[in-house]
Amino acid sequence: MSEDTAASRLYRARFQPDFLVRGLSHDLQRALLYDQSRRTVTAGEFRDLTSQYCQALALAGLAKGDRVAVLSGNRPEVLVVAAACLLGQYVIVPIYPGGSLDDLLYVIEDSQARALIFDPVRFHERAVAVHGRAAFCQLLALGPCPVGSDLSALAAATQPAPLVAPQVTADEPYRLSYSGGTTGKPKAVIGTHRTGAAMLTIQLAEWEWPGRIRQLACAPLSHAGGAMFLPTLLRGGSMTILPGFDPLTVLETIQAHRINCVLLVPTMIYALLNHPRLKEFDLSSLETVFYGASAISPARLREAIERLGPIFFQFYGQVESPMTIAVLRRAEHDIGNPMRLASCGRPVPWVDVALLDDMLQEVRQGQPGEICVRGPLVMAGYFNRPESTAEALAGGWLHTGDIAIQDADGFLRIVDRKKDMIVTGGFNVYPREIEDVLSSHPAVSSCAVIGIPDEHWGEAVKALVVLRNGAVANTEELKELVRQRKGPVQTPKSVEFIAAIPLTSLGKPDKKLLRAQHGSPTRHISTNEGAPTRD
Repeated sequence: MSEDTAASRLYRARFQPDFLVRGLSHDLQRALLYDQSRRTVTAGEFRDLTSQYCQALALAGLAKGDRVAVLSGNRPEVLVVAAACLLGQYVIVPIYPGGSLDDLLYVIEDSQARALIFDPVRFHERAVAVHGRAAFCQLLALGPCPVGSDLSALAAATQPAPLVAPQVTADEPYRLSYSGGTTGKPKAVIGTHRTGAAMLTIQLAEWEWPGRIRQLACAPLSHAGGAMFLPTLLRGGSMTILPGFDPLTVLETIQAHRINCVLLVPTMIYALLNHPRLKEFDLSSLETVFYGASAISPARLREAIERLGPIFFQFYGQVESPMTIAVLRRAEHDIGNPMRLASCGRPVPWVDVALLDDMLQEVRQGQPGEICVRGPLVMAGYFNRPESTAEALAGGWLHTGDIAIQDADGFLRIVDRKKDMIVTGGFNVYPREIEDVLSSHPAVSSCAVIGIPDEHWGEAVKALVVLRNGAVANTEELKELVRQRKGPVQTPKSVEFIAAIPLTSLGKPDKKLLRAQHGSPTRHISTNEGAPTRD
């Protein structure tokens, strides 16, 4: 062993693969995962499955650094595949299961994914489409399927071997997560091992976990839900996995299995509060409800605290700086202070956070400025987009696009976004993509898409449409067009026909004016065919 090698090993940082292997090295008989039927996966079984899937991916011909897309609903195999990718040094590319075929194909082509791992029960037809349009992408099914190879069978044919954490570097990518702006296509955020280790460290240090975690996973495991796995593993807890979010099933599961923590987005919280049978269930086991991903209504948050207790913990972050830029702890939820309930919390000490103006100067306390971040939590950049990377990281800061005010106690309150991105139900919606779909309708002359306040969704997508002279269309056919092309999340909740799209002095649609004129959630929305309607 050389002196350089010895020195590098002496001071080498530890990353997610190291933590994963360490967490799977003891207490192997403990129950780690449960599915909806309460089938148990012990820590030892998870360790062996990870080894087998890691071998299977290598047998499928994948090499270090290859991008591997994953499309599946919630099932234990999603976590096993993520673990195998970490140890095999493949770059995982999570696909939102509620997205459209066009979105799937775009991500696969943009990331140049070498393989698509998919659930053959739900996504067989999607896999067939990928096979026809992206032949470079190998299909690997989580079970028998007429197309592609059965990855699960390939894994089952191998013998479990000891897990070994690869010697990764901080700058090495392990994940591509798709984000985007209000124009153009979504961008792939490069998550490095530095970012992953920082996120895990902050979660373990700053988040308020129960003493013995009994977690419920109903958010997508391919996205935020999966980020809860390593903290649960390392703290000796267990995770019950539901296929998706169903309010009644969530209530039943919390009561039956004495769940003590769960991650929810605000729309899920609203759905639970609105459920007519909420009072029938004993939810007293809940110690922490982690929530984030979009703004929450202060009024609904107060209602949730009054009905369920002071168990709510907010995290604020974004794909470019994942999960935890700031936190609002359980005791900091002051139901007598609406401004506090509108806050996203105080910055965690693991990153530098400043509110900057357009000249990169810090604004005075109480004045609005853009939330800017620097530290190990920040992304490496956007995949194959150097100009977008330079813009996002200008001046040595990550520019979040969120405009906030900081009060005297250090709490941040987001008041606006620089860009027009809409966050609805915890998911990002990009108006330009919807506008492109609507504009393809033969009756549409022009259109603009905005977000309007909504008590349930946080924001609701609204389309403002100008029809061609003499043409007719109705709201439902326009909604259906978007639903077919982009999926239900992007489908406008309302469509309003107007006479013209106002323009700025530069000839761009004046969305600020549109939001002022048409952004009220109480406006009557025309569903008549044809002519523009105003109230």
